[in-house]
Amino acid sequence: MRVAVVLNHDRTGIINRFGQSRPEDDHGAEVESVIAALQEGGHHTLLCEGDKELLATLQRFVPPDPQARPSGIVFNMAYGIQGESRLAHVPAMLEMAGIPYTGSGPLGHGLALDKIIAKKLIRDAGVPTPNFRVMRHGTESTGDLRFPLVVKPRNESNSFGVQLVREPAQLKQAVEVIVTQYAQDALVEEYIHGREITVALLGNGELEVLPLVEKEFGDRETHIATVEDKEQMAASRKICPARIGSELATMLRDISIATFRACQCRDYARVDFRIDRCGQPYVLEINSLPRLGMHDSYVLAATNAGHSFSDLINRILDLAYTRYPGIGIP
Repeated sequence: MRVAVVLNHDRTGIINRFGQSRPEDDHGAEVESVIAALQEGGHHTLLCEGDKELLATLQRFVPPDPQARPSGIVFNMAYGIQGESRLAHVPAMLEMAGIPYTGSGPLGHGLALDKIIAKKLIRDAGVPTPNFRVMRHGTESTGDLRFPLVVKPRNESNSFGVQLVREPAQLKQAVEVIVTQYAQDALVEEYIHGREITVALLGNGELEVLPLVEKEFGDRETHIATVEDKEQMAASRKICPARIGSELATMLRDISIATFRACQCRDYARVDFRIDRCGQPYVLEINSLPRLGMHDSYVLAATNAGHSFSDLINRILDLAYTRYPGIGIP
Protein backbone atom coordinates (compact mmCIF):
# COMPACT_ATOMS: atom_id res chain seq x y z
CA MET A 1 0.00 0.00 0.00
CA ARG A 2 1.12 3.57 -0.62
CA VAL A 3 1.69 5.38 2.68
CA ALA A 4 2.56 9.07 2.84
CA VAL A 5 4.23 10.02 6.12
CA VAL A 6 3.34 13.65 6.82
CA LEU A 7 5.26 15.84 9.24
CA ASN A 8 6.03 19.51 9.86
CA HIS A 9 9.73 20.19 9.61
CA ASP A 10 10.09 23.02 7.10
CA ARG A 11 8.19 26.09 8.33
CA THR A 12 8.36 28.00 5.04
CA GLY A 13 5.47 26.33 3.18
CA ILE A 14 2.86 28.91 4.15
CA ILE A 15 1.32 31.97 2.50
CA ASN A 16 1.57 34.38 5.44
CA ARG A 17 2.83 34.36 8.98
CA PHE A 18 -0.33 34.00 11.02
CA GLY A 19 -0.91 33.36 14.70
CA GLN A 20 1.50 31.73 17.07
CA SER A 21 4.20 29.50 15.58
CA ARG A 22 4.67 26.04 17.00
CA PRO A 23 7.67 25.87 19.32
CA GLU A 24 10.74 24.27 17.78
CA ASP A 25 10.69 20.51 18.11
CA ASP A 26 12.81 18.07 16.11
CA HIS A 27 11.72 14.45 15.76
CA GLY A 28 13.58 13.47 12.59
CA ALA A 29 14.96 10.21 14.00
CA GLU A 30 11.44 9.23 15.08
CA VAL A 31 10.07 9.83 11.59
CA GLU A 32 12.88 7.81 10.01
CA SER A 33 12.09 4.89 12.32
CA VAL A 34 8.41 5.02 11.41
CA ILE A 35 9.23 5.03 7.68
CA ALA A 36 11.54 2.04 8.13
CA ALA A 37 8.81 0.17 10.02
CA LEU A 38 6.26 0.86 7.29
CA GLN A 39 8.68 -0.32 4.63
CA GLU A 40 9.32 -3.45 6.67
CA GLY A 41 5.56 -3.97 6.56
CA GLY A 42 5.74 -4.01 2.77
CA HIS A 43 4.44 -0.49 2.14
CA HIS A 44 5.66 2.05 -0.41
CA THR A 45 6.36 5.29 1.46
CA LEU A 46 6.77 8.98 0.71
CA LEU A 47 7.79 11.68 3.20
CA CYS A 48 5.68 14.85 2.85
CA GLU A 49 5.59 18.27 4.45
CA GLY A 50 2.22 19.14 5.97
CA ASP A 51 2.03 22.59 4.37
CA LYS A 52 0.20 24.36 1.54
CA GLU A 53 1.68 21.98 -1.07
CA LEU A 54 0.51 18.84 0.71
CA LEU A 55 -2.66 18.09 -1.26
CA ALA A 56 -0.93 18.53 -4.63
CA THR A 57 1.81 16.14 -3.50
CA LEU A 58 -0.71 13.57 -2.29
CA GLN A 59 -2.75 13.80 -5.50
CA ARG A 60 0.33 12.64 -7.38
CA PHE A 61 1.31 9.94 -4.89
CA VAL A 62 -2.15 8.51 -4.08
CA PRO A 63 -4.34 9.45 -7.09
CA PRO A 64 -8.03 8.46 -6.96
CA ASP A 65 -9.03 5.29 -8.79
CA PRO A 66 -12.06 5.12 -11.14
CA GLN A 67 -14.34 4.14 -8.22
CA ALA A 68 -13.04 7.12 -6.21
CA ARG A 69 -11.64 4.77 -3.57
CA PRO A 70 -8.48 5.83 -1.76
CA SER A 71 -5.36 4.32 -3.29
CA GLY A 72 -3.26 5.03 -0.20
CA ILE A 73 -3.23 6.45 3.30
CA VAL A 74 -1.40 9.07 5.34
CA PHE A 75 0.55 8.22 8.48
CA ASN A 76 0.07 11.55 10.23
CA MET A 77 2.99 12.85 12.31
CA ALA A 78 2.28 16.55 11.73
CA TYR A 79 2.22 18.83 14.78
CA GLY A 80 1.26 21.91 12.78
CA ILE A 81 3.09 25.06 11.76
CA GLN A 82 1.20 28.02 13.21
CA GLY A 83 -2.17 29.32 14.35
CA GLU A 84 -4.89 27.82 16.50
CA SER A 85 -5.51 24.08 16.92
CA ARG A 86 -2.35 23.28 14.98
CA LEU A 87 -2.64 19.52 15.44
CA ALA A 88 -5.97 19.65 13.61
CA HIS A 89 -4.70 21.37 10.46
CA VAL A 90 -3.39 18.39 8.48
CA PRO A 91 -6.30 16.09 9.47
CA ALA A 92 -8.75 18.80 8.35
CA MET A 93 -7.02 19.06 4.97
CA LEU A 94 -7.14 15.28 4.56
CA GLU A 95 -10.82 15.14 5.55
CA MET A 96 -11.64 17.72 2.90
CA ALA A 97 -9.61 15.90 0.24
CA GLY A 98 -10.97 12.46 1.12
CA ILE A 99 -7.66 10.86 2.05
CA PRO A 100 -7.55 8.32 4.91
CA TYR A 101 -5.08 9.01 7.72
CA THR A 102 -3.95 7.68 11.07
CA GLY A 103 -4.84 9.09 14.43
CA SER A 104 -7.47 11.45 15.74
CA GLY A 105 -9.55 13.72 13.55
CA PRO A 106 -9.68 17.53 13.67
CA LEU A 107 -12.18 17.45 16.53
CA GLY A 108 -10.19 15.03 18.67
CA HIS A 109 -6.92 16.88 18.21
CA GLY A 110 -8.59 20.24 18.84
CA LEU A 111 -10.21 19.04 22.07
CA ALA A 112 -7.11 17.30 23.40
CA LEU A 113 -4.72 20.15 22.59
CA ASP A 114 -6.92 22.72 24.34
CA LYS A 115 -6.15 21.75 27.93
CA ILE A 116 -9.01 23.81 29.33
CA ILE A 117 -11.66 22.22 27.12
CA ALA A 118 -10.18 18.76 27.70
CA LYS A 119 -10.29 19.20 31.48
CA LYS A 120 -13.90 20.37 31.36
CA LEU A 121 -14.91 17.43 29.17
CA ILE A 122 -13.26 14.80 31.31
CA ARG A 123 -14.53 16.40 34.51
CA ASP A 124 -18.07 16.25 33.10
CA ALA A 125 -17.42 12.55 32.41
CA GLY A 126 -16.58 12.01 36.08
CA VAL A 127 -12.81 11.88 35.57
CA PRO A 128 -10.69 13.48 38.34
CA THR A 129 -8.34 16.29 37.28
CA PRO A 130 -6.50 18.93 39.36
CA ASN A 131 -8.46 22.08 40.24
CA PHE A 132 -7.64 24.92 37.86
CA ARG A 133 -8.22 28.47 36.68
CA VAL A 134 -7.68 30.19 33.33
CA MET A 135 -5.63 33.37 33.54
CA ARG A 136 -4.53 36.13 31.19
CA HIS A 137 -2.91 38.58 33.59
CA GLY A 138 -1.97 36.66 36.73
CA THR A 139 -3.94 39.10 38.88
CA GLU A 140 -7.17 37.13 38.62
CA SER A 141 -8.50 35.49 41.78
CA THR A 142 -7.08 32.05 42.48
CA GLY A 143 -10.25 31.17 44.36
CA ASP A 144 -9.77 28.00 46.37
CA LEU A 145 -6.63 26.88 44.52
CA ARG A 146 -3.88 25.70 46.85
CA PHE A 147 -0.23 26.55 46.26
CA PRO A 148 2.09 25.39 44.79
CA LEU A 149 0.58 25.82 41.34
CA VAL A 150 1.60 24.64 37.90
CA VAL A 151 1.37 27.27 35.16
CA LYS A 152 1.42 26.16 31.53
CA PRO A 153 0.23 27.33 28.10
CA ARG A 154 -3.35 26.44 27.25
CA ASN A 155 -2.56 24.98 23.82
CA GLU A 156 0.91 23.43 23.86
CA SER A 157 2.28 19.92 24.32
CA ASN A 158 5.59 18.35 25.32
CA SER A 159 5.78 20.46 28.52
CA PHE A 160 6.58 23.69 26.67
CA GLY A 161 6.37 26.63 29.06
CA VAL A 162 5.63 24.62 32.22
CA GLN A 163 6.45 26.52 35.44
CA LEU A 164 6.00 25.77 39.14
CA VAL A 165 4.80 28.67 41.31
CA ARG A 166 5.15 28.35 45.07
CA GLU A 167 3.63 31.62 46.27
CA PRO A 168 1.16 34.27 45.03
CA ALA A 169 3.91 36.83 44.37
CA GLN A 170 5.33 34.63 41.60
CA LEU A 171 2.06 33.99 39.82
CA LYS A 172 1.73 37.22 37.87
CA GLN A 173 5.18 36.86 36.31
CA ALA A 174 4.59 33.21 35.43
CA VAL A 175 1.33 34.02 33.63
CA GLU A 176 2.95 36.95 31.81
CA VAL A 177 5.66 34.61 30.51
CA ILE A 178 2.99 32.33 29.00
CA VAL A 179 0.99 35.16 27.46
CA THR A 180 4.09 36.89 26.07
CA GLN A 181 6.00 33.88 24.76
CA TYR A 182 3.09 31.73 23.61
CA ALA A 183 0.36 34.33 22.88
CA GLN A 184 -2.32 32.34 24.69
CA ASP A 185 -4.07 31.97 28.01
CA ALA A 186 -2.35 30.30 30.91
CA LEU A 187 -3.73 27.20 32.59
CA VAL A 188 -3.11 27.49 36.33
CA GLU A 189 -3.73 24.27 38.23
CA GLU A 190 -2.89 22.77 41.59
CA TYR A 191 0.38 20.87 41.71
CA ILE A 192 -0.17 17.25 42.75
CA HIS A 193 2.93 15.90 44.45
CA GLY A 194 3.28 12.20 43.85
CA ARG A 195 3.97 9.53 41.26
CA GLU A 196 3.51 10.18 37.54
CA ILE A 197 2.01 7.38 35.45
CA THR A 198 1.30 7.37 31.72
CA VAL A 199 -1.23 5.06 30.11
CA ALA A 200 -0.93 4.24 26.40
CA LEU A 201 -4.08 3.29 24.51
CA LEU A 202 -4.30 1.49 21.17
CA GLY A 203 -7.48 0.84 19.19
CA ASN A 204 -10.95 2.21 18.70
CA GLY A 205 -14.02 0.12 19.55
CA GLU A 206 -12.14 -2.33 21.76
CA LEU A 207 -9.25 -0.40 23.26
CA GLU A 208 -6.03 -2.15 24.19
CA VAL A 209 -4.56 -0.62 27.33
CA LEU A 210 -0.82 -1.11 27.16
CA PRO A 211 1.33 -1.68 30.27
CA LEU A 212 1.54 1.37 32.51
CA VAL A 213 4.73 3.45 32.56
CA GLU A 214 6.02 5.39 35.57
CA LYS A 215 8.36 8.35 35.26
CA GLU A 216 11.14 8.14 37.82
CA PHE A 217 12.14 11.52 39.28
CA GLY A 218 14.82 10.18 41.63
CA ASP A 219 15.66 12.48 44.53
CA ARG A 220 14.28 15.60 42.89
CA GLU A 221 12.25 17.71 45.32
CA THR A 222 9.50 18.42 42.80
CA HIS A 223 8.13 15.81 40.44
CA ILE A 224 7.76 18.02 37.40
CA ALA A 225 9.56 17.93 34.07
CA THR A 226 10.06 20.86 31.71
CA VAL A 227 10.74 20.29 28.00
CA GLU A 228 14.46 20.64 28.78
CA ASP A 229 14.17 17.98 31.50
CA LYS A 230 12.43 15.59 29.11
CA GLU A 231 15.22 15.92 26.59
CA GLN A 232 17.68 14.73 29.24
CA MET A 233 15.53 11.94 30.72
CA ALA A 234 16.70 8.61 29.30
CA ALA A 235 14.59 5.48 29.00
CA SER A 236 16.24 4.22 32.19
CA ARG A 237 14.26 6.87 34.09
CA LYS A 238 11.01 5.15 33.14
CA ILE A 239 9.66 2.01 34.78
CA CYS A 240 7.46 -0.35 32.76
CA PRO A 241 5.33 -1.96 33.92
CA ALA A 242 4.77 0.53 36.73
CA ARG A 243 4.96 -1.03 40.17
CA ILE A 244 1.43 -0.34 41.39
CA GLY A 245 -1.34 -2.44 42.87
CA SER A 246 -3.94 -4.15 40.73
CA GLU A 247 -6.81 -2.05 42.10
CA LEU A 248 -5.12 1.23 41.20
CA ALA A 249 -4.02 -0.16 37.82
CA THR A 250 -7.62 -1.08 36.99
CA MET A 251 -8.78 2.38 38.02
CA LEU A 252 -6.18 4.04 35.79
CA ARG A 253 -7.16 1.87 32.84
CA ASP A 254 -10.86 2.71 33.26
CA ILE A 255 -10.19 6.43 33.64
CA SER A 256 -7.90 6.42 30.60
CA ILE A 257 -10.57 4.85 28.42
CA ALA A 258 -13.14 7.38 29.66
CA THR A 259 -10.72 10.21 28.87
CA PHE A 260 -10.01 8.81 25.39
CA ARG A 261 -13.75 8.64 24.67
CA ALA A 262 -14.57 12.06 26.12
CA CYS A 263 -11.93 13.75 23.97
CA GLN A 264 -12.99 11.95 20.77
CA CYS A 265 -9.59 10.36 20.17
CA ARG A 266 -8.89 7.64 17.61
CA ASP A 267 -6.38 4.84 16.97
CA TYR A 268 -3.87 5.71 19.69
CA ALA A 269 -3.28 8.23 22.47
CA ARG A 270 -1.55 8.60 25.83
CA VAL A 271 -3.07 9.74 29.12
CA ASP A 272 -0.84 11.32 31.78
CA PHE A 273 -1.67 10.88 35.47
CA ARG A 274 -0.41 12.13 38.80
CA ILE A 275 -1.10 9.91 41.85
CA ASP A 276 -1.17 11.79 45.16
CA ARG A 277 0.06 10.50 48.52
CA CYS A 278 -3.37 9.04 49.29
CA GLY A 279 -3.43 7.03 46.08
CA GLN A 280 -5.95 9.29 44.32
CA PRO A 281 -5.29 9.56 40.57
CA TYR A 282 -5.66 12.82 38.65
CA VAL A 283 -5.58 13.16 34.86
CA LEU A 284 -3.14 15.89 33.87
CA GLU A 285 -3.84 15.73 30.14
CA ILE A 286 -4.35 13.47 27.15
CA ASN A 287 -1.92 13.49 24.23
CA SER A 288 -3.78 12.72 20.99
CA LEU A 289 -0.54 12.49 18.98
CA PRO A 290 1.99 10.88 21.34
CA ARG A 291 5.62 10.71 20.32
CA LEU A 292 6.73 7.43 18.78
CA GLY A 293 10.45 7.66 19.49
CA MET A 294 12.28 4.54 20.60
CA HIS A 295 12.69 5.90 24.15
CA ASP A 296 9.26 7.50 24.49
CA SER A 297 6.71 6.17 26.95
CA TYR A 298 4.24 5.03 24.31
CA VAL A 299 6.75 2.82 22.52
CA LEU A 300 8.13 1.53 25.82
CA ALA A 301 4.62 0.44 26.84
CA ALA A 302 3.98 -1.21 23.48
CA THR A 303 7.30 -3.06 23.59
CA ASN A 304 6.52 -4.31 27.09
CA ALA A 305 3.18 -5.60 25.77
CA GLY A 306 5.01 -7.70 23.20
CA HIS A 307 4.70 -5.42 20.16
CA SER A 308 7.86 -4.86 18.16
CA PHE A 309 8.26 -1.30 16.90
CA SER A 310 7.41 -2.41 13.38
CA ASP A 311 4.33 -4.28 14.61
CA LEU A 312 3.16 -1.21 16.53
CA ILE A 313 3.46 1.18 13.60
CA ASN A 314 1.75 -1.18 11.18
CA ARG A 315 -0.95 -1.92 13.75
CA ILE A 316 -1.72 1.83 13.99
CA LEU A 317 -1.88 1.95 10.20
CA ASP A 318 -4.27 -1.03 10.04
CA LEU A 319 -6.53 0.45 12.74
CA ALA A 320 -6.82 3.67 10.76
CA TYR A 321 -7.43 1.96 7.42
CA THR A 322 -10.27 -0.20 8.71
CA ARG A 323 -12.12 2.86 10.03
CA TYR A 324 -12.95 3.96 6.51
CA PRO A 325 -16.14 2.45 5.03
CA GLY A 326 -16.07 0.35 1.89
CA ILE A 327 -12.37 -0.41 1.94
CA GLY A 328 -10.34 -3.13 3.60
CA ILE A 329 -6.70 -3.73 4.29
CA PRO A 330 -4.85 -4.67 1.05
